Amino acid sequence: MNFHEVRFPANLSFGSVGGPERRTDVVTLANGHEERNTPWAHSRRRYDAGLGLRSLDDIAALIAFFEARRGQMFGFRWKDWSDYKSCAASGEVAFDDQVIGMGDGQETDFGLVKIYRSGDFSYVRPIVKPVAGTVRVGVEQDALREGVDYALDAARGRVTFADPPAEGMAITAGFEFDVPVRFDTDRIQTSVASFQAGEVPNVPVIEVRV
Repeated sequence: MNFHEVRFPANLSFGSVGGPERRTDVVTLANGHEERNTPWAHSRRRYDAGLGLRSLDDIAALIAFFEARRGQMFGFRWKDWSDYKSCAASGEVAFDDQVIGMGDGQETDFGLVKIYRSGDFSYVRPIVKPVAGTVRVGVEQDALREGVDYALDAARGRVTFADPPAEGMAITAGFEFDVPVRFDTDRIQTSVASFQAGEVPNVPVIEVRV
């Protein structure tokens, strides 16, 4: 897979602009009513990395990172400062932040997810790039130990238990996570003169499915 398990410098992504994007097909009927449908089960995020640049050293770091990724060729990790925890932005990650599954006495492999709720509705987002060292896992309010009770695949966002959780037991997890992305351009245009005058390059970044 064309993906590098390396994070875009977090100090450069801080201050960037971006967020989730949906694709909705809207058809207006003759009576004025609408029919709406979407081919996407999950949203896709876009960012502008250029807005996080503050100095010429930042530009040098961006170019080095861009060249090492071969432009659009290789994906990488991106920290979305507006949404990178399983809990509230001001909270601390805990093992019971999210319910990621229910035990059936047989299954040992579970994927990390983050659930977004609004009223009676919710959206379940797969988390495929958790940050190693931040993941906490529990079963029925009991915190478990990584390397003893379970193993984490941080490149895929999968948790594998040493023993299958019993039927009906809630499996929970808390974590920080990155977004898998790639550059959405094969060209970076910079000008020292314009940058010093307050202009920054446009560096589009887009989420990829992994």
